[in-house]
Amino acid sequence: MFTTRRDLLIGGLSLIVGGGTGAAVTAAIKSEAGESEDVSAPEDLMREHGILNRILLIYEKVLQKLQANEDVNADWLNRPAALVRSFVEDYHERLEERFIFPEFERRNRQTELVRVLRRQHQAGRALTDAILRDATTDRLHRSESRQEMIRTCEAFIRMYRPHEAREDTVLFPDFREIISARELHELGERFEQEEDRLFGEGGFQNTVGQVADIERLLGIEDLDQFTPNT
Repeated sequence: MFTTRRDLLIGGLSLIVGGGTGAAVTAAIKSEAGESEDVSAPEDLMREHGILNRILLIYEKVLQKLQANEDVNADWLNRPAALVRSFVEDYHERLEERFIFPEFERRNRQTELVRVLRRQHQAGRALTDAILRDATTDRLHRSESRQEMIRTCEAFIRMYRPHEAREDTVLFPDFREIISARELHELGERFEQEEDRLFGEGGFQNTVGQVADIERLLGIEDLDQFTPNT
């Protein structure tokens, strides 16, 4: 039974969109209320995981070349690793460490998950240090260094796929349950301000563009190439 005008609106829009997405309902509610469709803090972090996922795909492509003993341009590793350092580690993860994790720690909630996530952030930075150190033309021509790079990239990929999946499916949804809508909105604005400060206006889009440039260099920009033949 609908008890408020907002409940009535949600119910009515749900019937209208039918099989559509919850995002469509949310957008319509915001439009009716005169609210802007700003990206919330958890949604912002989740879309940034899309950048990380595309970088993992770049690493996988370079790994294939290393394992096949093909020539590898040092820039194919340097450029994505530099983006990991600047955008993922020094921006995205710092936001999580300053604003997301402490909210759970103060409430003694998801403490074991947060502890592991913090430890993985540290491990990821050490792996990025190693990639940036070893991604040189000289080192990539040495068999021993190539094998070390393979191990480093494999460890990075192996850790971050479940890391970001656990954040997206457990931590971020739970975060919405422990803070108010007002706090969520304010945090989203704070994230946007920090992104603009560090990367300028359109920092997310510019970073996506840089990732796309590297994908083109490696020939993995066409999404359809990943479609299996059936």
